[in-house]
Amino acid sequence: MIIFKSKILNFLLVLTLFNIVGCNGENREETPPTISSEIDNSALNPQENKLNLTVSILPQKYFVEKIGGELVNVNVMVEPGMAAETYEPLPQQLVNLSQSSAYISIGVPFEEAWLEKIKSANPQIPIINSGAGIDKIPMIGHDHHHHGHSHDRKEGESLDPHTWLSPQLVKIQAENIYRELVKLNPENESIYRQNLEQFLTEIDDLDKQIREKFEGISQRKFMIYHPAWAYFAKDYNLQQISIELEGQEVTSGDLAKLITQAKKDNIRVVFAQPQFTTKTVDTFAREIGGDVVLLDDLAENWSENLLEVADKLAQSMKNESNN
Repeated sequence: MIIFKSKILNFLLVLTLFNIVGCNGENREETPPTISSEIDNSALNPQENKLNLTVSILPQKYFVEKIGGELVNVNVMVEPGMAAETYEPLPQQLVNLSQSSAYISIGVPFEEAWLEKIKSANPQIPIINSGAGIDKIPMIGHDHHHHGHSHDRKEGESLDPHTWLSPQLVKIQAENIYRELVKLNPENESIYRQNLEQFLTEIDDLDKQIREKFEGISQRKFMIYHPAWAYFAKDYNLQQISIELEGQEVTSGDLAKLITQAKKDNIRVVFAQPQFTTKTVDTFAREIGGDVVLLDDLAENWSENLLEVADKLAQSMKNESNN
C-alpha cells in the first residue's frame, strides 16, 4: 500500500515537473510570435483609426479618398443618378450619417435646407466646409446674355455651387479636407500630407492636359441646359450660355433668341446633364439642326470625367469653327 502511494506521488511529481517545463517551453516558444504580433498591431494602427465620413456628392468622395486613402470610409448622400438640385436625404442615409465622424459639405442647395435634419441625426458631428476660402461667382443664365437681369438676383440665391468642376478650386478644397482629416486623426498627418501632395500634382497634370485640348480653338462658346460649368469655363477661357437657370425654364421668346444666336455662332451641339432630360433640350437641338451631348457634373471619377468633358467641348468647338 505504501509502495503504491509512493508510485502515485512519484507519478504526480513527474507530471508537475513536466507541466512546469512544458509551460516554460511554451512561453519560450510563444515569445517570438507575441513580439511579431505586437509589431503587426502597430503597423495596423492607422487602420484601427479609420474614419467614417459623409459627403454630399460623388466627386467629394473622390477627393476625400485621394487624401485619406485606406484610412477613410466615405458615405455619399447624393447617389448616382440623383440630382443635387432636387435631392432629399433618405432615412437610411440619415442613419449612416449618425455613425459618421464628420460631415464634409460643399455648398450644394440641399445642404442648407437639410442641415437641421443632418444635425439632429448626429448632434455632435463636426460639419466641415470644404469650400472655405472660395469666392463663388453668381449663377449666370440666359437672362445675363440677353437682358443682364442675373445680377439683380439676391446674392444668396444666385451664387454658383459647382466649385468642384474647377481644378484650381479643387486644390483649395483638397487643402481644406487635408486640414480637417489631420484635426480628426492627427497621428496620421504624414500619410495625409503625402497623399495631398500627390493629389495636387495630379491636379496640375490634369489642368495641363485640359489646356492642351483647347489650344488653337477660336470659337470658345458652348450652350448647355443647366449652367453647371461656369467655373470650368472661367479656368479655360470658355463662354457658357445656358438655357435654364435655378430650375426656371426659358421663355419661348428667349428660346427663339438662343436658337438665333446658336445659328449665328455655328453651334451644333447643346449640352445637358444625365440627371436632367427635358423636351426643351430636344427642341433646341432639333431647331439648330444639332445634337444633345451629355456632360455629367456629378461623376465619381472626377479626373477622368473632366478630361472627357474637355474632349466633348473641344470637339464641338472645333466642328463649329470649321463650319
